[in-house]
Amino acid sequence: MTVIKFKGTSINTNGEPPTSQKKAPSFTLIDADLKECSLKDFIGKRKLIATAPSLDTPVCSLSAKKFNDAAKEHPEITVLFISADLPFAQKRLCGVEKLENIKTLSLIRSKQFAEDWGLLIVDGPLQGLLARSVFVLDGDDTILYREIVEEVTQEPNYTKALEALLD
Repeated sequence: MTVIKFKGTSINTNGEPPTSQKKAPSFTLIDADLKECSLKDFIGKRKLIATAPSLDTPVCSLSAKKFNDAAKEHPEITVLFISADLPFAQKRLCGVEKLENIKTLSLIRSKQFAEDWGLLIVDGPLQGLLARSVFVLDGDDTILYREIVEEVTQEPNYTKALEALLD
């Protein structure tokens, strides 16, 4: 288990997230068009994978906007934003916020990704949602950078994540 906080209170994830220099666990999630999308669909590309409890919260929305702006400036990168939101909500929020440069993915059909990556919150008010995290992967899906945000209500370190992504 990994201990994180929600509004100062300790909560736990189901396991230990993958570490840097390890191969990222594969996954299949659902995109905004209700189609399956897997990690192998992005082989050969540098990727930033951001996870969050829900895009429909201020901090998650802000994170999506910042990563969307980075992807707009650097079309050679791929940004995957993963949450437990329904694809319909993800699509609506991306439309409202004009998030056209990130790809949202949902846990709608399975929490396997959250379990395999050790990011499933297992207790407290956010139980069943994802911890806030950022991973940067190279074209072969090796993890170059990892941040598990200690306090769910806070933003990730954009500077370090983007430096690792663009390095």
